[in-house]
Amino acid sequence: MKFEDLLDQVGGFGLFQLRNLVLLALPRLLLPMNFLVPIFLAAVPAHRCTLPGTPANISHQDAWLEAYLPREPDGSLSSCLRFAHPRALPNTTLGEGGQSPGEVNGEPAKVPCPEGWDYDHSVFSSTIATEWDLVCEQKGLNRAISTFFFIGVLLGAVVFGYLADRFGRRRLLLVAYVTSLVLGLASAASVNYIMFVIIRTLTGAALAGFTIIVMPLELEWLDVRHRTVAGVLSSTFWSGGVMLLALVGYLIRDWRWLLLAVTLPCVPGIFSLWWVPESARWLLTQGRVEEAHKYLLRCARLNGRPVGEDGPTREALNKVAAGEQVVQKPSYLDLFRTPRLRHISLCCMVVWFGVNFSYYGLSLNVSGLGLNVYQTQLLFGAVELPFKLLVYLSARYIGRRLTEAGALMGTALALGIRLLLPSEMGAWNTTLAVMGKGFSEAAFTTVYLFTSELYPTVLRQTGLGLTALVGRLGGSLAPLAVLLDGVWLPLPSITYGGIALLASCTALLLPETKQEQLPETIQDVEGKSASSIPQEEMPMKQVQD
Repeated sequence: MKFEDLLDQVGGFGLFQLRNLVLLALPRLLLPMNFLVPIFLAAVPAHRCTLPGTPANISHQDAWLEAYLPREPDGSLSSCLRFAHPRALPNTTLGEGGQSPGEVNGEPAKVPCPEGWDYDHSVFSSTIATEWDLVCEQKGLNRAISTFFFIGVLLGAVVFGYLADRFGRRRLLLVAYVTSLVLGLASAASVNYIMFVIIRTLTGAALAGFTIIVMPLELEWLDVRHRTVAGVLSSTFWSGGVMLLALVGYLIRDWRWLLLAVTLPCVPGIFSLWWVPESARWLLTQGRVEEAHKYLLRCARLNGRPVGEDGPTREALNKVAAGEQVVQKPSYLDLFRTPRLRHISLCCMVVWFGVNFSYYGLSLNVSGLGLNVYQTQLLFGAVELPFKLLVYLSARYIGRRLTEAGALMGTALALGIRLLLPSEMGAWNTTLAVMGKGFSEAAFTTVYLFTSELYPTVLRQTGLGLTALVGRLGGSLAPLAVLLDGVWLPLPSITYGGIALLASCTALLLPETKQEQLPETIQDVEGKSASSIPQEEMPMKQVQD
């Protein structure tokens, strides 16, 4: 007897599952707001060197700037350099502090801004770039904020993936909520750059719990027929969070208050856990039959199914639990002990890296599209919704593998074609950037559903933890790849597209999971390929109490 048989008795999709999807929607909203908030809190407004002797007459402003600031090759005034001594300009009368002592022979000497910078506060009242002067020579430190954050997410994925398989999904979800709240409040109170980087890294580790736990906790209560629609439906809350961030960023222009705004929703999330059920699948793999029986009865009542003699009995649960390896401690090594799991893990690692690298490379680079930062963020969120419908139809009728490979291929093609277009074709460039963003989100939506269906229940969180670790490595490198434009302007886009293409080809090597029951044990996974791959006995260590 399998867990799917028990789920048929209590209802594989009903009020119980819908309530679960709603309760777990809040983490979906929180994640994009925290992952993409650097678009606003680390924004770099227009700036120039702080100059002495501001002219009293505003009509002299342009001449005053010309005297102090050199011009860039494109003709704009420099944001990072000034002349060591102001140039003498013909037919101008500068203020007292603007008189030139004379120019030396040749090009006037240029120096970095010795007195700091003046910032344009018309769009952002305060960002971390203006707070700690993370511009010009320090612009790499500003980009590194997202990198450090995703390094935290990477490490947190490992920890939460392992602990959730050891101690349960629901308990670790509470840990994620509480630590995200505390660390989010602490990061808003940071007094210097080092403190901010350390706390944001730890915040990323805490938020990783949501990325690892939420999808399996939803899928493990769903029957085969409704996993696709539920997975795509729940992922629409991510797109809602992307658009909500645009609104919150527009209304709140100070970075400290903005961080508070994206952190405080953790408070209602903590209280919502009172109604979130633990995974009965996981409880049975741990031999905790009584607790699993309690949740299954609750599911049956909410779904209007019989809870008496026709409902799930303890004897039936004992039979299911007896077929599981109930006293086991999952290990990341177990993902590589058997041939099929090893193949799945290696392929998923490549796919997750490509998905994260391309998605965050596109999402965090919102400039050059002819729109302001708020309009671009809103457009990037809105375009995800029709692509999620495309994912639903494709994953249901074509399959997860081809959907994943096709979405990544679409991302690569959009980036590649955009490189071939001349810069004056602004509308087409914007359209292709938006299409690339939509395809990358389609790949992200599919990869969560696909990976959750590939791993067995006893290792599902561990497998997601490992693949998310590699994925977040891609996310952490994505912001730094933008700096490659200093080597060659198209190089960042070539890098994003090339890695998406590699991930697309790798996705074709994974097995299809459409209309397949969720595997419960390692033997379930290995048994699917028993005819072609020799099965290994005792792949997971048995640990006796």
